[in-house]
Amino acid sequence: MNLKHLAHLLALAETGSFSRAAEQLHLTQSALSRSIQALEDELGGRLLDRIGKRNELTPLGQTVVTRARRIVLEAADLQRSVELLQQGDLGSIRVGLGSGPGALLMTPLLQHMARHHPRVRVSISRGSTELQLGQLRARQLDALVIDVRRIAPAPDLTIAALAELRGGFVCRAGHPLAGVAPVPFQRLLAYPLVSTPLSDEVARLLVDHYGAVADPAQMVTLQCEEVASLIDTVAETDAIFLGIVAAARPGIEAGTLTEIRVHPPLRGGARFAYVTLAGRTEAPVMAILRRFVDERLRD
Repeated sequence: MNLKHLAHLLALAETGSFSRAAEQLHLTQSALSRSIQALEDELGGRLLDRIGKRNELTPLGQTVVTRARRIVLEAADLQRSVELLQQGDLGSIRVGLGSGPGALLMTPLLQHMARHHPRVRVSISRGSTELQLGQLRARQLDALVIDVRRIAPAPDLTIAALAELRGGFVCRAGHPLAGVAPVPFQRLLAYPLVSTPLSDEVARLLVDHYGAVADPAQMVTLQCEEVASLIDTVAETDAIFLGIVAAARPGIEAGTLTEIRVHPPLRGGARFAYVTLAGRTEAPVMAILRRFVDERLRD
């Protein structure tokens, strides 16, 4: 079976139009029609019904399209793997980093690759978990490093647990609560709290531990995916950071930030995972990323 014929059918199914599909594929409409006809002849049945100016998949066409998507993607994976072996170098790393892993890994990873693997192409994607999962499933990313609480198990995903990093509250060194121990949790609420979006599981843990006032939907006043921006805000204002303490390590070591000792102390933290597509062969270069993540993603 000709892979090009399957790819042509997929383009036609996505656009619903011979003219748009032909333009997308850089073919003439007659060439596309011949390709679809050849596939129909080979399979022994009609794949498309012409209804007015529209083209709709027949039941056979729907079945073929479902299978063809997997076949074409697997063929693309095969071609990419062969290219990696033929390049004479280690290829490329395309990784999506969640907010916590991004704060801890992004700059160190770029520096590590520039120093030790200068011929490897590295692309780092940031964004919401939903966006990155879509990119992984579309083969635009090879792996994700994200908070496991923000991802639902799925049969097409392989989720490998990594380290669990301790959570806490961090403020600037000159903050009114700096050096005060222990600080009742209620006193934190007098100041802006900043955080990345938190999972429902973490929200329940906070409410169970501190009461209804700890619901992130009400408690957190400043929220974004970029931990570095949150930490910078905390360093310049009286805002308090809620998240993994390791993300604030450079500021704590420099003496510009400090961890608030809260009573009762915060329990738990962020559990990270390395996520790939199930059944997809991983390029050899990805072993570099796995080793780096295992070594650096820790308290």
